[in-house]
Amino acid sequence: MEKKPHFVRKKFLPREVSSISLALLLVAVLLLNVLLYFYLNKFYNSLGHTETDPSLCPFGHFKLGSVKNCSPWLSCEAINREVRKLKCVGEGAVKKVFLSEWKENKVVLSQLTNSELKEDFLHGLKMLKALQSKHVVRLLGYCEQQFTILTEYHPLGSLRGLNETLHIHKYKSMNTWHHRLMLAIDYVSVIHYLHSSPLGTLVMCDSNDLDKVLSQYLLTSDFHILVNDLDALPLVNRSASRLVKCGHRELQGEFVAPEQRWPYGEDVPFEDDLMPPYDEKTDIWKIPDVSNFLLGHVEGSDIVRLHLFDIHGACKKKDPAERPSAREVLDTYRKVLTLLIREAAMPGTREML
Repeated sequence: MEKKPHFVRKKFLPREVSSISLALLLVAVLLLNVLLYFYLNKFYNSLGHTETDPSLCPFGHFKLGSVKNCSPWLSCEAINREVRKLKCVGEGAVKKVFLSEWKENKVVLSQLTNSELKEDFLHGLKMLKALQSKHVVRLLGYCEQQFTILTEYHPLGSLRGLNETLHIHKYKSMNTWHHRLMLAIDYVSVIHYLHSSPLGTLVMCDSNDLDKVLSQYLLTSDFHILVNDLDALPLVNRSASRLVKCGHRELQGEFVAPEQRWPYGEDVPFEDDLMPPYDEKTDIWKIPDVSNFLLGHVEGSDIVRLHLFDIHGACKKKDPAERPSAREVLDTYRKVLTLLIREAAMPGTREML
């Protein structure tokens, strides 16, 4: 009697299963890293990883809104004829700011209010012209004779209103550790640009407290940061042994760097001539405080702070020479972003391997 053939079910050994799973996991990790590379490459470019912007016009020109062609900066005559003031939206020690209109586009018109500060106003205009880039608000025109500057309008206003903006229903989806860290990277990118600008090493002097710092920057509608106020940007020139002092009055408080404070104690009255000058590392001291505000208190922000703990500790070194450069801080921020995005995309990968 013939025996009927029977089928034998082949069973994989545990080792074979483990090998296949590991191979699939490694392929997945490889694909993830490729996708992450392209994503971050695109992201860094959008943050100004390159300092030039292909959408910018040649020097002395601008384009606004959906207009494709570049126009020359508006002259005194063009500003007087074509720009219409709508309302005053702000006033500082140096200038008054008006929401205005030019050819159906909202623009910002700034005018000097204190004739004693005209040198500060003209210095701000000089900086604005020379530093046009992805990091700086767009200049549309100016009139030196009338102490008037015309710039692009950003409806979200200054960084001071960030938290209020993120509570608006339209922008609630941006209120995440990821987008907030991107803003912090934007901010450090601006500092790095100023420290390595075409003019040399510039110090952001109008920054004696957090609120003042935030008022110097604009939040764009696509959630990027631009520096807006350039009235107080002195130049550090080490080859000529030229350092800077931010104003002629005594600075106090923990927000300003130690070297910006009067070093001779309360018993010695402040004298500007005796106050030692300093360099751009004062900006580095302030980075952790500004970033702490930008990160806010959302889910995941404490994890970001934990990863930035060491670099922020280095920023707060009492000796300016021991603080990192803006470039080093920026590189660290970007590495942290890459790491956290990778971990968020494949949680538990490290343990599985």
